[in-house]
Amino acid sequence: MIEDIESATPALCRLQLGAELRRLRHGAGMKSSQVAKRLLWSPSKVTRLEYGDNVVVEPEDAVMLCELYRTDPATSTLLKDYAVVTKTKEDRWASDRDDALIRPTLHAFIGLEASAVALRCHASDYVPGLLQTEAYARATHMTVPGMFSTEEIEARVATRMARKEVLHRADAPVDLRVILSESVLRRHAGGPAVAREQLKHIAEVSTLDNVQVQVLPFSLGIHTGMSGPFTLIRFANNSTLRPIVYLENMAASWVVGQATVIDGYERAFSDLQALAPGPQEAREMIHEVIKEM
Repeated sequence: MIEDIESATPALCRLQLGAELRRLRHGAGMKSSQVAKRLLWSPSKVTRLEYGDNVVVEPEDAVMLCELYRTDPATSTLLKDYAVVTKTKEDRWASDRDDALIRPTLHAFIGLEASAVALRCHASDYVPGLLQTEAYARATHMTVPGMFSTEEIEARVATRMARKEVLHRADAPVDLRVILSESVLRRHAGGPAVAREQLKHIAEVSTLDNVQVQVLPFSLGIHTGMSGPFTLIRFANNSTLRPIVYLENMAASWVVGQATVIDGYERAFSDLQALAPGPQEAREMIHEVIKEM
């Protein structure tokens, strides 16, 4: 469990590790008390690992659980590597991987995003990842020269495109609500053609039953969303995962899990929803911006 704000690198890995361990235990048909008895652990230790309550997870514990659950080698290595990250606090893999260009923090975030039932996103500068086109995603990764190699850019863009499956899956697609600042519509990435394609894509995706997009026009003046972008992630009630808020900038990313702070972000998002014109007005604004290009 995350009580306050914490660096996303160990936090996301720890949460995804716990969720995977619970999934594997259920798949093995075992109760937590049975696991504790087999490994000579206290029952609370199993629970704490699955809920992500231990700030540091010993890699040996992850290995022992994977052996008990008869996990395949690839999954065992992945979970051991997540545990290593909780100890080192470094966003790098401890083992060799075919997808090594996608670092542990992003890998864990993708897993958590796929487990989410609802996402609430406020974006003040960039189009949120789940709404990005391939060309726009590539352009944003090229913003800071030298930050990513060409190979890294292509790997991250491919991963970002694959993430969008959560919006279209047949079984319970994620409920996505997005509030964009007008600046997101008017700030081009990759040139006019890329920007035009991106805006058309947002308008199209916003018509899905599980997606809602609103835009905060400049004419509204100052508002609570000006404090910065955030993503509120909610999971199923029967999950070990509790709601979290994900924050990021170019240099770092963080996770907030304190209940009172989560409630504050919930209220802020609701206030922004009430302040912004509705989804149809957002699509009209998007098409107006396209005409002006």
